[in-house]
Amino acid sequence: MLTKTFNDLENFKQRRLMLNRLAPNAAFILFAGEEGHLDTFRPQSSFVYLTGFEEPSAVAVVRTGETPEFHLFVRPNDAVAETWDGHRWGLEKAKQEFGPNQSHSIDDLETQLPELLRGADKIYFALGAQVEDDNIVIAARDRAQQLDRRSGRPKAAICDPNEVLAEMRMVKDDLEIELLRESCELSAKAHIAAMKASRPGLNEKQILATLLFHFYNENASREGYCSIVASGANACTLHYRANRRDMKDGDLLLIDAGAEKNYFTADITRTFPVNGHFTEPQKKLYEAVLDVQKSLIAMVKPGSSLPELHEKSCELLTEKMILLGLLSGSVADNIESKKYQKYYPHGIGHFLGMDVHDVGFSKKNGKPHPFVPGVVITVEPGLYVPEDDDSAPAELRGLGVRIEDDVLITSNGSEVLTALVPKEVAELEAIIGQSAST
Repeated sequence: MLTKTFNDLENFKQRRLMLNRLAPNAAFILFAGEEGHLDTFRPQSSFVYLTGFEEPSAVAVVRTGETPEFHLFVRPNDAVAETWDGHRWGLEKAKQEFGPNQSHSIDDLETQLPELLRGADKIYFALGAQVEDDNIVIAARDRAQQLDRRSGRPKAAICDPNEVLAEMRMVKDDLEIELLRESCELSAKAHIAAMKASRPGLNEKQILATLLFHFYNENASREGYCSIVASGANACTLHYRANRRDMKDGDLLLIDAGAEKNYFTADITRTFPVNGHFTEPQKKLYEAVLDVQKSLIAMVKPGSSLPELHEKSCELLTEKMILLGLLSGSVADNIESKKYQKYYPHGIGHFLGMDVHDVGFSKKNGKPHPFVPGVVITVEPGLYVPEDDDSAPAELRGLGVRIEDDVLITSNGSEVLTALVPKEVAELEAIIGQSAST
């Protein structure tokens, strides 16, 4: 369940009123999503963002205009179903607790939706997620036009709700920042515990177990995403998820993991030696990435942008690749030919919030979209040298390093929300494997 603070009805009401200003005379339709068999249900983020309602099989309809309205379609109470699947708010309680103008049975969505869409200039709905939902909305839009056929109004355009909601969700208010801080602190503590637990001979899944224990012991809602615990050459697989290799003496371990609490998630990556001591080649590669990350974080401020940071990351990492013997020639030539992508194939970061890859625009109208205070991003440069890369220096083959922090843009610069997690070489070597030696 949501915290009492986050579930303050006034927060959600104010967000819906903001829609009235940003998209006049429109209808927003948001589906919570369906519960899978034996799966833990998590409603769609934008649905929760506007309603605070957490049950599956629910739909919110927000009408903007002179008299804005909020309608909530929910599952009716059913004693037998609730015996199996748990409590339902039902129509009456949903209206009392979540403040819609009217609550309806989800069974009546198809018959009542056309009337709620009448007269809307635009319908904001995320087409393509579920065919059944698409069919319901398109049929309701067409029926709404038929009901208004004497007005001569054309069919309302169906638009991506992120055209409006992404701008709103991208800039966090004070409460959202506080919730995000909490997730970052919780996740940072789990990373530190994983460092202390690491040692040769353990399996990746045992480190994963340490992370998950500390997530849930600190009352996390869930993992923010599928955790990556990648030792040795597994770190060169960007989305490695098997997490089942036995770690060996001399391995680096890359952990990319973050907890979600109250619908806000952290996203942290650290790379360190499982035996507590970097070899010289490992240290050279690691410090190259760390130097670049520090330089990039120093650039984060109002007015900078993700495209600007990424362009700079390519330049700085290419310089490091040349110094390490991974590339030859000039920085400009390697960037123009995209040869740097062999070792740095991903972007520098993304927006962060209710989703790990949160909504937001890195560009608008073809131009970089500048950061404003309240935006949170990740900064995550990395270098990955394939184990079978005969062109790379032998001592670097099979090494993968990524360092990722969550950064809040403030009025006069930025703040690293995940600074609690060590990343300096001396700090890492001092903390790794502490539990094994005490």
